[in-house]
Amino acid sequence: MDTLLLLLHGFEVALTPTNLMWALVGSVLGTAIGILPGIGPALTIALLLPVTVSVGPVSAFIMFAGVLYGAMYGGSTTSILINTPGEAGSMMTALEGNKMARSGRGAAALATAAIGSFVAGTIATLLLTFAAPVVAELAFLLKPADYFALTVLAFTSVAVVMGASRLRGFVSLFIGLALGVIGIDAMTGQPRMTFGLAPLLEGVELTVVLVSLFAVGEILYVASRYSNAQEDIVSIKGRAFMTREDWRRSWKPWLRGTAIGFPIGTIPGGGSEIPTMLSYTLEKKLSRHKDEFGKGAIEGVAGPEAANNASAAGILVPLLTLGLPTSATAAILLAAFQNYGLQPGPFLFTSNPELVWGLIASLYIGNVMLLVLNLPLVGIWVKLLQIPRPQLYAGILVFAMMGIWGVSGSVFDLGLMAGLGVVGYAMRVYGFPIPPLLIGMILVPLTENQLRTALAAGQGKVSVLFETPISITFLLLAFAFLFVPVLLKRLKSAA
Repeated sequence: MDTLLLLLHGFEVALTPTNLMWALVGSVLGTAIGILPGIGPALTIALLLPVTVSVGPVSAFIMFAGVLYGAMYGGSTTSILINTPGEAGSMMTALEGNKMARSGRGAAALATAAIGSFVAGTIATLLLTFAAPVVAELAFLLKPADYFALTVLAFTSVAVVMGASRLRGFVSLFIGLALGVIGIDAMTGQPRMTFGLAPLLEGVELTVVLVSLFAVGEILYVASRYSNAQEDIVSIKGRAFMTREDWRRSWKPWLRGTAIGFPIGTIPGGGSEIPTMLSYTLEKKLSRHKDEFGKGAIEGVAGPEAANNASAAGILVPLLTLGLPTSATAAILLAAFQNYGLQPGPFLFTSNPELVWGLIASLYIGNVMLLVLNLPLVGIWVKLLQIPRPQLYAGILVFAMMGIWGVSGSVFDLGLMAGLGVVGYAMRVYGFPIPPLLIGMILVPLTENQLRTALAAGQGKVSVLFETPISITFLLLAFAFLFVPVLLKRLKSAA
């Protein structure tokens, strides 16, 4: 009952004219950047961080939530119409969606993607509404050793799951850890890894790293592979909506996709790629129309799109309740909280309920807005694909530079942005994942603080890290992430 009362209060906050406007802005922006290939919610929120400093935290996070959900909706449009996923989570949608479009059923594919996104987003937000307060209450039971073990689990799972290889994942993670410890040690007052440079005494500004890796690195990568060849956009043909048979074949995949996407989104390293792949595989096995897979099966669009949007709500559970980011976008949202001097976790629910419940309520509102924006306006959104890449990315670069200069006014930060942008480009070229770097950099202060606190409480005994059942469980899970895949691979090769 308390949860429902708090949610009603959240709707009072979210339904104010100002916050409704920011929800609409976020939804429109999110849909647009989801449609434009190569520009995801992580990059967009990173670019918006410097310009939202004058906006209140509630309005800013309502807009960021709109961007996150909108990008999940919009990514399906390019997957279906030009076989180019605007978002990583839309990769599986392209397999069947583009085949449907080429056979004249593009409108039905876009409709099942939009409605599936709405159904999954709404159900997942309901689950978030009731799961988040419970997890937040349980978080009060965690001791410093438990928090340390939880961050170790986050590091190992993200490094192992993301990227072409675990070695690349751990290299990226350790780069992030190194960036996170630059500056003055809060406990001893000693400078660390500053190399005698005064601007580094305050540490590396997270906004600079985000903009460098996502904007500058991406721009260099796109420029190095740019071709003047035009994308083959399939026009929207056929009925403007779904047939009765399409509805009959789609509703179960929507529900199954939601059931897969939400829990996987809550775990470190889960992301949107894994649940969409699992959903596609499941639908292929369960479908009575197996012969249509590979030729344009509507189940192959409905299930993955639902899983994609459900996972977006899932990432908010550990972020809001534990302050634990499980994806690149969640890491940037955590950085946004820190920009406002807020620390997500169980205390956020008691100290700032207006923000938490206003944000959750805005997800319901944003889902309705996105359905209205996506179903009738697909033809307008497709026009965005005609923006020339050089002009688009040049505008992003100028916006990024203005944002960094506006936040710090430092020439050093602009130079650092250029240098880290080259690092981001190299990481893209050689297949090093970006999320482990961000999560390592953001979580290293929490990890270090909890480790030191636990060791101080245990008078320097390392055994204090293994004394509680919770810390042992988290560390065993981290161990499993590291070694179980290797053991299974060896057993398979031996057999």
